[in-house]
Amino acid sequence: MTIWNLIASLFLASLQTSLMLAQGRHFVTNDRLSLGTEVFRSASVRLGDIDGDRDLDIVVANGRHWPQQDYLFINQGGAKFSVMRPLGTDRTTTYACELADLDGDGDVDILATSRGRQNRIYLNDGKATFSKGPAFGTQGDSTIDVAVADINHDGHRDLILANRDGQQNYLLLNNGKFEFTERRLYGTGKDQTRAVAVADLNGDGNLDWVTGNIGLPNCVYLGDGVGNVLKAIPFGQADRQTYSIAIADMDNDGELDIVVGHVSNQNSVFFNLGDGTSFQEETFGPKTSATYGLCVGDLNGDSFADIAVANSDDLNYVYLNQPRTNPSGTK
Repeated sequence: MTIWNLIASLFLASLQTSLMLAQGRHFVTNDRLSLGTEVFRSASVRLGDIDGDRDLDIVVANGRHWPQQDYLFINQGGAKFSVMRPLGTDRTTTYACELADLDGDGDVDILATSRGRQNRIYLNDGKATFSKGPAFGTQGDSTIDVAVADINHDGHRDLILANRDGQQNYLLLNNGKFEFTERRLYGTGKDQTRAVAVADLNGDGNLDWVTGNIGLPNCVYLGDGVGNVLKAIPFGQADRQTYSIAIADMDNDGELDIVVGHVSNQNSVFFNLGDGTSFQEETFGPKTSATYGLCVGDLNGDSFADIAVANSDDLNYVYLNQPRTNPSGTK
């Protein structure tokens, strides 16, 4: 066997393993896994250990164009969310609440993006009480989503913005003083981008990011490690309306997968086939979904990443990641 035949054989074996793992998982929910019983115009959902008890809690951003209350859902263990707390006192037109330690004190802070208003950072005092921090962007921005990561390897967390309404998408680089003034443009400038997520999809040590678009295919942007794009790779169908994106290893095969939330269609998991540029799609949820936001993490302690979705004008749900051989309780 030549070296090229060996390489081809190994690649095919890896591809077959990825396909088998992807086909072995599906995502189910039931009425007990709804986040409360009230219906909001929810736009975003994020996971993080807000109360320091070592399980994942949920932040839901509500309102969109209409002022509504944002909420925290505290995980009591095993994906049981029986405590619901308001986030702040104001009802606002919120599109996203991002969780990250932005001021370097070890506590999880929150970024809130507001379409048509300046975006705001809320700082955590370590006891899940939040005060207003610095703003970013401008009053005229239509920022729908933002991802937080150190894109240029300088030790400071940067912001990747997803903008709509004909606005250019861009990165905001952190200058080390908790200021976000330097912009790096990406995309065509005409993308109707609703969502963005960041991770190293191709394993080159540099962070990449993924955008969810309306009326265009979604896109993987391979980063060069200093804030620029090496290559843009489209995926998914152009006629779908993608409103949310998350990245995680959903089948525990060592490769990062992409989770996508749609409006007026089923949601999808795109299982990574090994190179970060080709994927196998697995759908979940009803065809009538209006999933404006989603997030992934192990909510029930079984070592597989689950999915929490934020639906507009419908209940929000947790979807548990289960073997396909256990269909009970599916929805």
